[in-house]
Amino acid sequence: MAFHLYNGSSGTFLPVKEYCLMATVKFDQATRVYPGATRPSVDKLDIDIADGEFLVLVGPSGCGKSTSLRMLAGLEEVNGGKIWIGDRDVTNLSPKDRDVAMVFQNYALYPHMTVADNMGFALKIAGVNKSEIDTRVKEAAKILDLTPYLERKPKALSGGQRQRVAMGRAIVRSPQVFLMDEPLSNLDAKLRVQTRTQIASLQRRLGVTTVYVTHDQVEAMTMGDRIALLKDGILQQCATPREMYDRPANLFVAGFIGSPAMNLVSVPVTGDGQVKFGSHVLPVDRAALASAGKEVMVGVRPEDVEVTTNDDGMPLTVELVEELGADAYVHAVPKDSAMKMYGEEEGVSKPFVARVDGRRVPQKGETIYVYPNADHVHVFNAESGQRLG
Repeated sequence: MAFHLYNGSSGTFLPVKEYCLMATVKFDQATRVYPGATRPSVDKLDIDIADGEFLVLVGPSGCGKSTSLRMLAGLEEVNGGKIWIGDRDVTNLSPKDRDVAMVFQNYALYPHMTVADNMGFALKIAGVNKSEIDTRVKEAAKILDLTPYLERKPKALSGGQRQRVAMGRAIVRSPQVFLMDEPLSNLDAKLRVQTRTQIASLQRRLGVTTVYVTHDQVEAMTMGDRIALLKDGILQQCATPREMYDRPANLFVAGFIGSPAMNLVSVPVTGDGQVKFGSHVLPVDRAALASAGKEVMVGVRPEDVEVTTNDDGMPLTVELVEELGADAYVHAVPKDSAMKMYGEEEGVSKPFVARVDGRRVPQKGETIYVYPNADHVHVFNAESGQRLG
């Protein structure tokens, strides 16, 4: 179904892409330092977001993703650098002058208003005439399957329906940019999956530039055209989901993106410039190892692990098997106490995870040998954490 909006001056309906002013977004060395803080919450953020792109800001709690979104919305001061929407420098503009619409985690609906009144409230405040408000609200309700609920109050709606009302309120404003701050975090797991599909599909139909914040890397991977991963206020990598999965820029990205996480193991570099994974020699570009030192971190995703019982590779003891039907995840601990995995906490042995055929599963307590598939091995500098080659 096409989404159209009413042009009050001409008396005609316009497709949303003709009605909305499309816009690029640019963070240009954008920095936010809270008063009394010892370091920036967001430090020299550089991201160019294309017109109509869906960009996801992701990272652990406290990484600066929500602060970045609020800086773009005008809700946080920018202490250094600039923010652009289209060809306008909006760094010092108030939120109402930025032509953005924000969808919050808690929906922020007025409980005493109907769904229709909630969706049209911003237009009413802006002085849009009643008939145009009614037209826009009905069109948005159609695309969001909210037409039967327009006369209900928010308390009579489910969490997913309330979130759609919040989306509708943003859509009717026809902004240049949608901003979404963890909009699915209050929904149960099943509804989260369903609603994230709806949001991603809706954004592609409307074609409005969207910046979306989440701490859930699976959400980021499934929704975004590109992902920007932050840590401690610093951008670690900005890339497509596939590029970030296949070529993580550093150890943090490698360990954060992917579920289950990539296995990251410290292994020695031999005197002849080779890398050994237990007894297995890995074919690694020797030029990349030139500045690596005596050890490197080797990464291998669970689906790229070769599992054997013939003493070739790194020996592990099976601790747990997760049966998934066609596949199974084997969680195993190193037999060699010197084996060190990235991200391991003091005194906590992090298991190595391998995906195996669900019909040929090793038994708990069994010894297996593992090594990376040669076509999908990742090598990182053990000191800097940066990708090699």
